[in-house]
Amino acid sequence: MKAFRFGVAAAAQDGASWRDTARRAEELGYSTLLSPDNLNMPTPTAGLAMAAAVTTRLRVGTYVYAVPLRTARAAAWEAHSLTTLTDGRFELGLGTGLPSMRQQADELGLPYGTGQDRLDSISATLDHVRHLDGDTHTPVMLAVGGPKARRLAGAKADIVTFTGSVLITRDEFAGHIEDVRSAADGRDIELAMNIFVVGEHVPPWMEGFIGADAQTLIEHDSLSMIRGSVDDMVDELQRRRDRLGVSYISINEAFIDDFAPVVARLTGR
Repeated sequence: MKAFRFGVAAAAQDGASWRDTARRAEELGYSTLLSPDNLNMPTPTAGLAMAAAVTTRLRVGTYVYAVPLRTARAAAWEAHSLTTLTDGRFELGLGTGLPSMRQQADELGLPYGTGQDRLDSISATLDHVRHLDGDTHTPVMLAVGGPKARRLAGAKADIVTFTGSVLITRDEFAGHIEDVRSAADGRDIELAMNIFVVGEHVPPWMEGFIGADAQTLIEHDSLSMIRGSVDDMVDELQRRRDRLGVSYISINEAFIDDFAPVVARLTGR
């Protein structure tokens, strides 16, 4: 059973606030600062290099690179560069990209491609990273939804996080994990989960993003929400690790302080 670790997903607004967020995440015991990827914000490459420069232990990662926005070789080049410049503190997250990425890919003069095209690009990116790394190793996390993506992640990824409906049942989630493990054929993989909501209330901007209010999440026992006292949240995460094997938990920057006592308890700080 793997030890818990925790990530914070944040978006750079300006240099000063981004540096403050990185320092705060490290101070509170989070393992990783994670940056999303789209053309409406600064490139993750710049922000993550900056975050690593103002911290000493904090890992940095993409959550996740949308493969339609780069060729496989360009994404691997950026990833290996960050691994080198952060002294091995970079984690490459890859995903096929939301449908909205079709327009952004077009702006860059790149094809959005079919679902299989995008999975092939993920696979090629990972192969290029492994070639460039040589004796180093860039941990690669794949964000997966469908069965083909789960099989690819099991075969090639170091870390796997799961996308899809926030109303997925625990049994369905366990089935997705089994798909990954079956494809892994005994390889050691870290299982991750993004929690969208910490507490009893869903901020309006988050409700718009996930398409569900607090009552709906509670009624469906959603894995995308965690609530109650610190003891309640600690117990719930331990149950998830015991049953599902999930040990790497990420939360949104909006909850960085609210969730910090849980991080402290489960990391022994």
